[in-house]
Amino acid sequence: MKWEDGQDSGNVEDRRGMGGTVAAGGGIIGLIVMAVAFYMTGDLRQAKFIADKVGPVMNKAVPGNPPGDHKAGVNDRTLDFSKKIMGYTDRAWADVFAIHGKRYEKPTLVLFTDRVDSEGCGVAPSSVGPFYCPVSRKVFVDPSFFEELETRLKGSKADFSKAYVIAHEVGHHVQNLLGYNALVEQYRKREGENAGIRLELQADYLAGVCWNRVERERSIIEPGDVESAITTAKAIGDDRLQKNSRGWVNPESFNHGTSAQRLKWFTEGLKTGDAEKKTLDQFFNPNIPPLKL
Repeated sequence: MKWEDGQDSGNVEDRRGMGGTVAAGGGIIGLIVMAVAFYMTGDLRQAKFIADKVGPVMNKAVPGNPPGDHKAGVNDRTLDFSKKIMGYTDRAWADVFAIHGKRYEKPTLVLFTDRVDSEGCGVAPSSVGPFYCPVSRKVFVDPSFFEELETRLKGSKADFSKAYVIAHEVGHHVQNLLGYNALVEQYRKREGENAGIRLELQADYLAGVCWNRVERERSIIEPGDVESAITTAKAIGDDRLQKNSRGWVNPESFNHGTSAQRLKWFTEGLKTGDAEKKTLDQFFNPNIPPLKL
């Protein structure tokens, strides 16, 4: 992936080494409960609510890692890469929104280590993986996730694979701006937690749309890049994750979609670049169950 010549985004915060504070859920126990709840529900705010209920609320903050753990210059490539990738997504979505007579409000990407205050969706441990908080309109990524993606989840940590993951989270921001986040709450009343699959598959599709738009202008995708993203899309499907972690699969607890579904919608977005409303609305067709999308 030829990302180096892109324009930097000014909306990247580097909080690596700063840690975070845990004010609820009982310190490390609360973090563990929250991580498990997030894995099961796919909803950070709901996971925080569960952690708060399970563990006693504690007003005493637990200090995070001391500032300075991240030494300037050591991981500059991570920061440079993040700024460039966000720059690409900023421009792609600004263009799409402009075509439809709308203004794109850019999200912020926050790099962190261990745990982070999401400024609206609670304090989250890095074990929840990359996530988007609609309250703060920020995407949160602990870069160590990409190492885990390759070693434990059998995905790829190639640059375009990382770009796919970031674009997926930015896709959640686009959904927030377009009102799909609120829509999924209505579906949860009828479909339970499986309703979240609609949002996740649409975010995969939007990630593909984003890189289609970037590629039209810059031609930054190189041979092997798409394959790396496909490897990752297949690795983080609910069926693959559950099979690898506990040896069996329970479709009723899926919240992101199967490997096949995630692969299908990312590649469809990458192929077509279609961001028309009627196309995006298909993910919320009440006549199609989430696991049939």
